[in-house]
Amino acid sequence: MKRKKKERQDLLKQTLELNPFMTDETLADQFSVSIQTIRLDRLELAIPELRERIKGVAQQQLDDVKALSLEEVIGEIVDLQLDERAISILDVGNEHVFTRSGIARGHHLFAQANSLAVAIINDELALTARAMIRFTRQVQAGERVIAKANVVDIEKERTTVDVKSYVDQELVFSGEFVMYRTNEREKKRRGSE
Repeated sequence: MKRKKKERQDLLKQTLELNPFMTDETLADQFSVSIQTIRLDRLELAIPELRERIKGVAQQQLDDVKALSLEEVIGEIVDLQLDERAISILDVGNEHVFTRSGIARGHHLFAQANSLAVAIINDELALTARAMIRFTRQVQAGERVIAKANVVDIEKERTTVDVKSYVDQELVFSGEFVMYRTNEREKKRRGSE
């Protein structure tokens, strides 16, 4: 269905407010227009390109990662609320895939999920004690993997983190990570009593 320009631009603006991580290609398919039309609409509406939108969201919603440095995270963290939730994005490139098949090596998807599970921990030290993982579909070069982590349980020195990774809303990886943490805040609190 062909929409008028004003209506399409209003819908584009609403769509990107709900999901700022959509690519121009995905938007073009959704609105049945060319990629160039989407780019022109974004330009007229002063909506930045995807990479800038990701950086903007990340700056607004990031707590400080404590358990590792940002350089050690696989993928780009775009949302982080310590001991609650986190989201990272990994653009799968040729360096992540097997040469013959173009299929992503599993350790890259695992590393994205595992480093997100470490980053979500609100402690100076977090280590993976146990992981139960499942790959549900192959990922190809050129696809974008969005990993979403949620803390589901916090005990004394253990935190359980559930991570699900998606390509275009399709589940490609899931894992339950039981993380060991030093619980430094609790030790400091008890030491000051």
